[in-house]
Amino acid sequence: MTMPPHCPPGTAGAPATYVFAVCGPDRPAHPGSAAGHPGGGPLRFLAVGALRAVVQDVPADAFSESALRERLTDPAELERCARAHHDVVTAAAAGGPVVPLPLATLYLGDERAAAALAENQERFRTVLDRTAGRAEWAVKVYLAQPAAVTAPPAAPAGTPPPGTDPGPGRETGRAYLNRLRGLRQQREARQDSALAAAEQVDSAVRQLAAGSVRRRPHGPEATGQGRTQVMNAAYLIAEESSGHLASTIGQLRSTPGFDGIEIEVSGPWAPYSFTDGGVHAGQQ
Repeated sequence: MTMPPHCPPGTAGAPATYVFAVCGPDRPAHPGSAAGHPGGGPLRFLAVGALRAVVQDVPADAFSESALRERLTDPAELERCARAHHDVVTAAAAGGPVVPLPLATLYLGDERAAAALAENQERFRTVLDRTAGRAEWAVKVYLAQPAAVTAPPAAPAGTPPPGTDPGPGRETGRAYLNRLRGLRQQREARQDSALAAAEQVDSAVRQLAAGSVRRRPHGPEATGQGRTQVMNAAYLIAEESSGHLASTIGQLRSTPGFDGIEIEVSGPWAPYSFTDGGVHAGQQ
């Protein structure tokens, strides 16, 4: 977790302004039903030029840079903070397009928050226009590895080295090495097929999307043993195309050659992945 450069040092007893998201001016009277961070004030709007920010007053000493660094290194506390942040962004997005801001975006008071955010008004407007009527969908592709492929075979006890006589009924060292080589070739072939399947999934979903972002696949510490993530992507898709997305994924899952391929889809989400650079244009 990288703290934003505007995260304030904190002043005991004084409230800080925590900013969740920026939205357009045409919004309901209240930013949503989420509660925000425990110990903070009610959610409210803050004028940012012609735009509005969803903010909350929070105790500055509890959200100082040192306090946040300590809290966010605790996985349970990090999850609580991230969930509170996400819940507010999601509630705000129910009323129209939003630009989600990073976790722990804080300023020492409304005046500093409004001034800093106003410097990015044009970028916020561009993102709001681009994401209006659209949502983010995450699509991940995995290769499920059979146990016989993931675990190398153990050499039989007493396997003699290559070129020696193993005796009746025993596997030679050369045969064992050939078996090991065959399993490695199987893994490589399966990996190549999975990468080709991932490109097929990406190509099909991009036909529905206004933008896409490809990220580095997660390792086994995040995905678990027994499967390998080969694609980790996000797509910006029109709300009316969500049904088409579901049917497209259904067709892909039944595609010949997709044996052992798992496709996970989640969403719709607020457009976290489409608030700045790194977006590849798709069909408009």
